Amino acid sequence: MTTSPPNRPPRAGLPPQEREKLNEVEKQEWLDSLAYVFADAGDDRAAQLLEDLDHYAYFHGAPIQFKQNTPYINTIDADAQPDYPGDAELERKIRNAIRWNAVAMVVKANKKSDGIGGHLSTYASSAELLEVGFNHFFRGHGAGPDRDLIFFQGHASPGVYARSFLEGRFDEARLNNFRRELSPNGPGLSSYPHPWLMPDYWEFPTVSMGLGPIQAIYQARFIKYLENRGLKPKGNAKVWAFLGDGEMDEPQSVGALRFAAYENLDNIVFVLNANLQRLDGPVRANSKVIQEFEALFRGAGWNVIKVVWDSKWDELLAKDYNGTIVKRFEELVDGESQRYAAFGGKELREKFFNTPELQALIEGWSDADLELLNRGGHDIHKIYAAYDRAVKHEGSPTVIIARTVKGYGLGETAQARNVAHQVKKLEFDALKTLRTLLELPLTDEQVEHLDFYHPGADSPEIKYMLERREALGGFVPERIVDYPHPTVPTGEFYEEFAAGSKGRAVSTTMAAVQILSKLLRDKEIGKLVVPIVPDEARTFGMDALVPRIGIYSPRGQTYQPVDFGSLMAYKESTDGQMLEEGITEDGAMASWIAAATSYANHGVPTIPFYVFYSMFGMQRIGDLVWAAADQRARGFLFGATAGRTTLAGEGLQHQDGNSLLQAYVVPNLKVYDPAFAYELAVIVEAGIQRMYVDGLDEFYYVTIDNENEVQPPMPEDGRPHEEIRDGILRGLYRFQKSGNTKAKLRAQLLASGPAMGAALEAVTLLEGYGVAADVWSVTSYKELHQDALLTQRRNMLHPQEEPRPSYVASQLSKENAPGVIVSVSDYVKLGADGLNGHLDRKVWTLGTDGFGRSEAREELRDFFEVDAKHVVLATLYALHRDGKVKGDVVARAIADLGIDPEREAPVLR
Repeated sequence: MTTSPPNRPPRAGLPPQEREKLNEVEKQEWLDSLAYVFADAGDDRAAQLLEDLDHYAYFHGAPIQFKQNTPYINTIDADAQPDYPGDAELERKIRNAIRWNAVAMVVKANKKSDGIGGHLSTYASSAELLEVGFNHFFRGHGAGPDRDLIFFQGHASPGVYARSFLEGRFDEARLNNFRRELSPNGPGLSSYPHPWLMPDYWEFPTVSMGLGPIQAIYQARFIKYLENRGLKPKGNAKVWAFLGDGEMDEPQSVGALRFAAYENLDNIVFVLNANLQRLDGPVRANSKVIQEFEALFRGAGWNVIKVVWDSKWDELLAKDYNGTIVKRFEELVDGESQRYAAFGGKELREKFFNTPELQALIEGWSDADLELLNRGGHDIHKIYAAYDRAVKHEGSPTVIIARTVKGYGLGETAQARNVAHQVKKLEFDALKTLRTLLELPLTDEQVEHLDFYHPGADSPEIKYMLERREALGGFVPERIVDYPHPTVPTGEFYEEFAAGSKGRAVSTTMAAVQILSKLLRDKEIGKLVVPIVPDEARTFGMDALVPRIGIYSPRGQTYQPVDFGSLMAYKESTDGQMLEEGITEDGAMASWIAAATSYANHGVPTIPFYVFYSMFGMQRIGDLVWAAADQRARGFLFGATAGRTTLAGEGLQHQDGNSLLQAYVVPNLKVYDPAFAYELAVIVEAGIQRMYVDGLDEFYYVTIDNENEVQPPMPEDGRPHEEIRDGILRGLYRFQKSGNTKAKLRAQLLASGPAMGAALEAVTLLEGYGVAADVWSVTSYKELHQDALLTQRRNMLHPQEEPRPSYVASQLSKENAPGVIVSVSDYVKLGADGLNGHLDRKVWTLGTDGFGRSEAREELRDFFEVDAKHVVLATLYALHRDGKVKGDVVARAIADLGIDPEREAPVLR
């Protein structure tokens, strides 16, 4: 390429007409040259030449503007479309049957129980998008390493159920129980994709909008991770995510787009169903949402394929030599487009073809002809071409943006109407019209009764469906749990933690890292352990793991780190084991979910440990935690730097006093707040055994703090360690029994996590007031509370039998644990308050309700009234209320301990 423009006579002095004529000749010369390159050297050479010209022009000062958008037409030209490989007519009949059954199922459910809900319009808009995939692309379990993972659009579930009915997977009774999962007439169908409720069918919950896209991206990344680490054979599996255009407003929908491109995730395909409508109305009525998405995804580095117009438009585009229609397309806004979908050919003729040039293109066309000008997302030929190009694309993720009509085919009630999303019923006339449109052999009586339509097991349609699914590896969706149960370490493996830290001060966070480090070295399961951090490895003391196991990167390490040569050198590698996700708790949690469901999705029982700042955990990723629970995730969530008062100096937005309460509400999430390293080891050992050997669908949230203290050994007081282990797992055991057997005043102090120190110090202070106190370690108020509730329910249902005591009631009975009961926790009081009503006396609770402060630990504990002196005060006051001590004793203690009785409560400050 030359480095400077050639010398030519200036054209600035030419008359305007001559100058314009010269410009046109010059333009045609360039176009002819480019056409020659296309014909002689192909598309790639033409693209390279254009790129070279772009660089040349930029170097010489031409004001080149970056184009985020391509014209508002299909990305794939009609001449470039591959032939459709299937039987288009049979597939049309299959789609029609599924469309009818999906409508019948929802409408029938709402006739039986008004307001039961369900959605008609989402599947109506996406039927072709899904069916092309089902018939030609989605590979099932029989495809082995090439099996695809499909994130279905949640509101389209009726259509997926209706297909399974034709496939013989569901009978009519099952369809009749749509959204009636407690029916005595057999199993029901969940409202949306819920693996917890349909564990053999659904794989991914997607209806909490925005969570599907980010999870799909990290699932695709985890497939690459498994393959690069040799845990899964390399294959050509794809992750397909079907999304709504309105859903893309959620920050989780777009937050990981650049990450997908950076990781070169060419194994993911987003199919964006752009029906232009959200739940209440248009997505972007005053612009074109498809163009917005194209700019967004192109800017993030994705391969973008637009499927905007169907094949009928190709006739007009082929004879539109001046680009008149393309120019009109660019003038469209989505609010206008929605009207054409709603009102049809007459509206299109009057409003779209609104110039003599445009009208000339449709000369001789009737309104019925114009009705055939459809959206590309309803044209199986256009869809197939897009899918075919997407699965063959290499090097970057692909998004297919398909223009559809919400409520397509549902008539004036729903098609392209603002109310489409909420339509759950169709009147008889609308149903008859739909029957006729779908060309189904149903009588008016069958339509009125909302009978399902099945063409028969031996019909060409059903045979075709089953043949296609067999060729593609079996049914989809289908969840099959089949993995080799690992041999996990037990007993001796954890003995060092039972022995304590032998005078060395360490935090439970460091103990957690030591346990993790030891598990990583285990010959049996070490390779299955997946440490995950969101850019906080050094904060949590995990940086020592980095040079040993490496941080996973598909690019390896293409640079020499600044700490090269040191023992703690930063190491990235293609087979790295740690997932260091950067500053994204949502991304790290989506990564954890991928690892935590690998036992089911990939047959590889990876054991993820996601270690995060506890305050930035549950309250930030709560929706993803709920999704993890729904899809039966297994693994560990470690809330590090836990507690309201252990994180000195950080303050209001960093100090965690809430996460145990937030974690409580997740049904299959086990929640623990250990005080000591040996407790943590017991929990991890039991969790691995229960989840990966016993196969229990549960996962663990465990708090770990950063306060360095000498870790004691497991108590050696004559009790077998198995008894203490049982107490740790059930939520409570006696850690220390008072040696004072003569004291008349007795107390039971319940302490958790970082609050254990205050309880132990209070024991000595209470001796000065004649009180002998036992100390109990409460590892899980949730375990205790749930057991108490279950016991209460059992007793209530068996009123003629002797009531059984709950575990906590038996442990803290007056006979076994005499005196008042006081609990102290670094978390809000409500956790411990759950025991009240389940014991034979009141529990007096201390906790850290309120906002955090930037301070040192001692001052913070005084502020929140959870230090030793406040434990003493609460104990003496409880004894006073029991009539055991007089008020002046409590008043004297307040003065002795330097407590200001007029100080404002921390919960209000």
